[in-house]
Amino acid sequence: MTGRPVIVTRPAREAGQWVDDLRAAGLEAVALPLIVIEPVRDAEPLRAAWRRIEDYAALMFVSATAVEHFFQNRDADSSDEAMAGRRFWATGPGTTRALLRAGVPPEAIDAPSPEATRFDSEALWERVQAQVSAGVRVLIVRGGDEAGQPAGRDWLAKEIDAANGRRDTVVAYRRLPPLFDVRQHQLAMDGAQGRAIWLFSSSEAIANLQRAMPGTDWHAASAVATHARIGEAARAAGFGALRVCTPLRDALIASIESLA
Repeated sequence: MTGRPVIVTRPAREAGQWVDDLRAAGLEAVALPLIVIEPVRDAEPLRAAWRRIEDYAALMFVSATAVEHFFQNRDADSSDEAMAGRRFWATGPGTTRALLRAGVPPEAIDAPSPEATRFDSEALWERVQAQVSAGVRVLIVRGGDEAGQPAGRDWLAKEIDAANGRRDTVVAYRRLPPLFDVRQHQLAMDGAQGRAIWLFSSSEAIANLQRAMPGTDWHAASAVATHARIGEAARAAGFGALRVCTPLRDALIASIESLA
């Protein structure tokens, strides 16, 4: 076990569970959310998507947060019958669990295997691409920027286009950069100077950290990234010690311990 605390950078609502899981494994962990989740200012597009749900063969959710905000804004007139026959695409286990909590039947969910080596749009597309053909409509439920415009990768959307499918996008929540208080700034400095280990599950989190700490040298910092693409962002930022692994508990713990 390492004596250095692990800095969990996921949004606040999700960070607590990650911290608890790491502590249960005997690791010291603390949350420092680098993405702030806020509701959309206008929920009417979400309610309108619910009213059109029967138009879609599938709904793709980029995260558990997308699921939660989408179902929180369910149109009062929508029925369970309207959901019948739809496929619900999830990028990983956390998104799958959110769909189950929302009442989606497990047999209606498509997702990478829980034992998959990665959880991303590419792994999901391998499972669902046979569902998309000319004219098939898919709704992508995702996060947006501060203004509520879609933000993030559009790789899967391009694959739907290439398969001659039709896709719409609805923004379910906004992703904002953090504003550090004194304690959070000191924790970030501890991480920058190698006195803590960063745990990143988003390239956006790394970019937000750089904006919050301009001019900081990250070469003494250690980090674990849950995807190769996130690892590349950490290397580009200058992180000195880096491990890349899947976001599964045992893999995370092994990678963190290897940095001790």
